[in-house]
Amino acid sequence: MYKKFGLFLNGQWREASDKQSAPVFSPVTQESLGSVPYATHADTQEAIACAEQGFEVWKRKSSFERADALHLVADIMTRRRQEGATMISMETGKPLVQSEREWNLSIDQFRWMAEEARRVYGRVVESRVPGGRFEISHEPVGVAAAFTAWNFPAALIARKVAPALAAGCSIVVRPSSQTPGVAMVMIDCIREANLPAGVVGLVVGPTSTTYAPIMASAVVRKVSLTGSTRVGQQMLRDAADTVKKTSMELGGNAPLIVYNDADLELALNLSVPTKYANAGQVCVTADRFFIHESLHDAFVKGFVQRAKALKLGDGMDAATQMGPLINAARMDEMESIVESAIAAGAKVATGGRRSPAHAKGFFFEPTVLVNVTDSMKVFDQENFGPIAAITTFKDDEEVIRRANASEMGLSAYAFTTSAKRIRATVSGLKVGMVGINSFAMAASEAPFGGTKYSGMGREGGIEGISDYLDIKLAQIVL
Repeated sequence: MYKKFGLFLNGQWREASDKQSAPVFSPVTQESLGSVPYATHADTQEAIACAEQGFEVWKRKSSFERADALHLVADIMTRRRQEGATMISMETGKPLVQSEREWNLSIDQFRWMAEEARRVYGRVVESRVPGGRFEISHEPVGVAAAFTAWNFPAALIARKVAPALAAGCSIVVRPSSQTPGVAMVMIDCIREANLPAGVVGLVVGPTSTTYAPIMASAVVRKVSLTGSTRVGQQMLRDAADTVKKTSMELGGNAPLIVYNDADLELALNLSVPTKYANAGQVCVTADRFFIHESLHDAFVKGFVQRAKALKLGDGMDAATQMGPLINAARMDEMESIVESAIAAGAKVATGGRRSPAHAKGFFFEPTVLVNVTDSMKVFDQENFGPIAAITTFKDDEEVIRRANASEMGLSAYAFTTSAKRIRATVSGLKVGMVGINSFAMAASEAPFGGTKYSGMGREGGIEGISDYLDIKLAQIVL
């Protein structure tokens, strides 16, 4: 499955210098999908050196040349759409329709950033010095590095690679070792587009041989992470030694508020498939469900009915609506969260266990917990799985206060038909993104990111390219 790929260094696919490799396992069958080369410390250093050389070539390309190159990458990705989507489903287990949507979103990122490459504007400011003026321009920051998680293995890479290339940076990609094939297909699309050697590199492997040399290198001037808050905190400490620019999208623990004037059917029809997409392994998905006490019973009834009806299975099966968790550790964590909630007084309305219908694979039933309190682990911490924790509220000020009582500030959602409530909710929630009567956050034209312990910086939108640019000021007197 991975034989034609490997590490991508200086524009070529190759083995690791020590010939070592490691297996990648299917979360559906628990069987090996194949083996991928694991980079040595020297391989990663070579990737950085190649990126430094590639940057010297790429930064001299005009914005129009870079835009054309990114559009060509998008064209190739479009042609190889089925290959990319299939690899996503094989490695993550998510339903193919979700994988196709993710690959298309990745294509959109390259198209959007291709156009943003043409629109990196400077400005001129009159100086108080006689005959002088200030010129403010933007330059690519240099060699960048991307560290991505396994849950959206294509979209997360596209969100980093596309703006880096648009800005004129070179970039070294280090994907999750659980989903390396998706990164390889995308990087191969870039190879096919004939970008200069070294502009994009890819290394796979453990922290000691990939992350460590990248973070220690003074050549790498920008790092972007999608991962856990714990990893983000460590990256900030490591980045300080060489004063790298950082951007990161970390954990979430999103609240969902259903006010008493909400369209209940709309809330149910949108929230159930969104909650259990990718088996709940989505950082922006709703975990904490605040339902107005007047709608609680009807909401729970409708939610449970829809959750029970979801079909679990292999993502390559067209009938599958929810795939497996990524590995055994996630299964153990789901069981621990449910057991802790029950011990604290919560009740299982449906699910709460490994799927008895699946002898193999990491399948956990869509789960709904009720009688939940704010202090329970399932409410206080991100569960990152197919668990919906439901509680009630009485008034607007109370629910906003409780929704904000989290270290995380990535996303939040609310359902209401009141314009006044919409404005109060958007302004009151301390998060980076708010969805009102919608969960559609991820779009190439919109800035994606959070606040507080959920990270910094933005990916997508006109803001997405800024983290890969340095601002230069020139005082010119004639």
